[in-house]
Amino acid sequence: MRSPTRTRSDMKTNEKVTRILIVDRDRPDAALIDCAASIIRRGGLVAFPTETVYGLGANASDPRAVAAIFEAKGRPSYNPLIVHVSDLEMAWSCVSNPPAVFERLAPRFWPGPLTLVASRSDRIAANVSAGLATVAVRMPANAVARALVEHSGVPIAAPSANRSNRVSPTTAEHVLKDLNGLIDAVLDGGPCALGVESTVLDLTGSIPAILRPGPISAQAIEAELGFAIRDFEPLDSSREQAFKKSDHQEQLIDVGRGDIAMKSPGTSAVHYAPRTRATRIEAERIGSIEWTGRVGLLVLGDHPIDLLLERTDRREVPAVRIDLRDPVAAAEAFYRTLHEFDELALDEIVIVLPPDRREWLAVRDRASRAARPYQIKT
Repeated sequence: MRSPTRTRSDMKTNEKVTRILIVDRDRPDAALIDCAASIIRRGGLVAFPTETVYGLGANASDPRAVAAIFEAKGRPSYNPLIVHVSDLEMAWSCVSNPPAVFERLAPRFWPGPLTLVASRSDRIAANVSAGLATVAVRMPANAVARALVEHSGVPIAAPSANRSNRVSPTTAEHVLKDLNGLIDAVLDGGPCALGVESTVLDLTGSIPAILRPGPISAQAIEAELGFAIRDFEPLDSSREQAFKKSDHQEQLIDVGRGDIAMKSPGTSAVHYAPRTRATRIEAERIGSIEWTGRVGLLVLGDHPIDLLLERTDRREVPAVRIDLRDPVAAAEAFYRTLHEFDELALDEIVIVLPPDRREWLAVRDRASRAARPYQIKT
């Protein structure tokens, strides 16, 4: 059995001792939650599970604590954080003059994987939102996460608990690979149920717009509101792409100091990337791959990959292959699979993108940001 605390013997003198607090996902022990909450209240950093991925939390009202998140992750200051709340009353305290759609969507989809962007109140430190006047707020469905926020008594700012741009963590072990010795504690509540980050919906414009796709679809939101919203515009999977500004869905905002502030986390062109070199390819081009070195193949979607490979005259095959055919199962396993590939000393990971259909939107988005386009040799 794992010990609830752990210290690395090879830890540098300037590193923290990261405590591991093992809790039941559905009925977390109050004493352990109180221990983690006391760290939050005194300005420390605690990683905790949500239903999506593990978050790295700090007091969202304390700018020094928030700054420590950016330092531990190596995260650029222009990339905002999501604020987690335990109830609707706390949510209202985080936003200023919430629009009617906020008040309609929050009770319907919370607790759950929907993040709402609205005007930021003075309760939230400015560096949470990269200095912008907006704030991204959600109420997680995971009992451990909500208990931590409730016992802390403050909103908790929390990006994913990993080094910046790396693969998001869905277990406590993933967190420790990146952040052991850099944060105060990890609440280990077991694997995350959903496996991909929340949907982010911007409510600050005249038409609500999805800035990041996730488990809550545009169709579900439209069914609740009774009118159309602006759905997410996917990346072009065939090439590198900078983000576009538009009148309706402005994802990047010039904040006047040489940086670009984002309204939503998880929207940079390269994100969620494994340490191993990773490339992406559409299924119909699989026959163009040259299997040199130790290659891990991740197939997303029910593609006829075997038939396509049989049509080539190459005898080489990938060293490791994993198929994730169902969109729900693929979402839950996507990051875990990338973590597994990183442990196998591969030369390259090739990700076959899933079909360009609505049910695959979130997974396709994460895969497109985790890997660069495969360059066909001519």
